[in-house]
Amino acid sequence: MPRFSVQEHHASHLHWDLRLEKDGVLKSWAIPKGPPLEIGVRRLAVETEDHPLDYIYFEGVIPPGHYGAGVVKLWDKGFYEIESWEDDKIVIIFDGEKLKGRYALIRLDGKNWLIFKTKKQPSGARNDHHGRHGRKS
Repeated sequence: MPRFSVQEHHASHLHWDLRLEKDGVLKSWAIPKGPPLEIGVRRLAVETEDHPLDYIYFEGVIPPGHYGAGVVKLWDKGFYEIESWEDDKIVIIFDGEKLKGRYALIRLDGKNWLIFKTKKQPSGARNDHHGRHGRKS
């Protein structure tokens, strides 16, 4: 089963990086407000460049002057199952510490996608709000 991770990235703007292992790379999206944990919450996810597989569990500091400079913390990790993967729509089932259940990524335009937890969930999936982003208002 392919792996995924979510990294909390304190760069020029706080965001969360979703990384999905696929075809020998990490397909990546930046999620400005963090991955949604509840059904009914929709978040913007901006597609970014693919990353190498060895970056999946990276935590540390990217030095000033380098792309993405700032602190990176591992926020979640686990495995996922692909239900469907098309150019403009991806449906996957997360089995992570915080992300659990069926999610969809829908392309809005260009690199802008919408990510949300679907109403239809696999039997036994957890639908409660589990964990917080720890963001300051």
